[in-house]
Amino acid sequence: MRKLNDILVKTGREAFYEIVPAVVHTLIGSAVLIPVLIFLPVAVSLILLPLIYMPLVYGAFYAYHMRTLGEASGVRAVFRGAVKGFVPAAVFGLFCSLLALILVSTWWYYGGRSGVFYMAIAVFQTYFVLMALVSQFYTLQLVLQKEMGIFRAMGESVKLMLRYPAYTLGAFFQAFFLGLLLTVTVVGVLAIYSGVLAVYLHEAADNVLNPDQDKDEQAKRAQGLGTLPGNVG
Repeated sequence: MRKLNDILVKTGREAFYEIVPAVVHTLIGSAVLIPVLIFLPVAVSLILLPLIYMPLVYGAFYAYHMRTLGEASGVRAVFRGAVKGFVPAAVFGLFCSLLALILVSTWWYYGGRSGVFYMAIAVFQTYFVLMALVSQFYTLQLVLQKEMGIFRAMGESVKLMLRYPAYTLGAFFQAFFLGLLLTVTVVGVLAIYSGVLAVYLHEAADNVLNPDQDKDEQAKRAQGLGTLPGNVG
């Protein structure tokens, strides 16, 4: 398996060389995200974002996946992916909305109460939500790369997290802090985050789905070096 730093470096390199597609793919989703967050009530946003925004994010993931397969990965690929992956993306988005609702309601109810007991409940609920979110780190990539149904992918994602706990936590927080870093520029999250995340999640998931791939590549490189004139004998 490759190290997370190697994946992050490759993500940065891919984003640099493919900056225009990354920006375009992200802006498609942001065109929906911004009006929903600004003009609609929170309750309505929690319903519309999974049904509209998440399929477009999935479309960005789909477009990058098509690029890795050597197929067209333009704007049409984003919308094609959004339509094709509407159900898994919407289910995943509703799941995330449910977790957000649990987190907000927990701190709204217990956070305002005094006492260690209430604070302990709020912290435990926060930990529960965080672990539930981390456990689904690979879900959409399993739908894309392994063509699984959404519920089977959610179950397999939990298994992968339990198999690679340290790697999954590290990858999750790297993705989170990458978004946090782009938030400093404000425009960065709305302009490029989905496109960069598509690269990062694809590479991070591929690393656990094909753990021997790096060893095979190293063996091929070593074999190639062995055939050079200077390495004979």
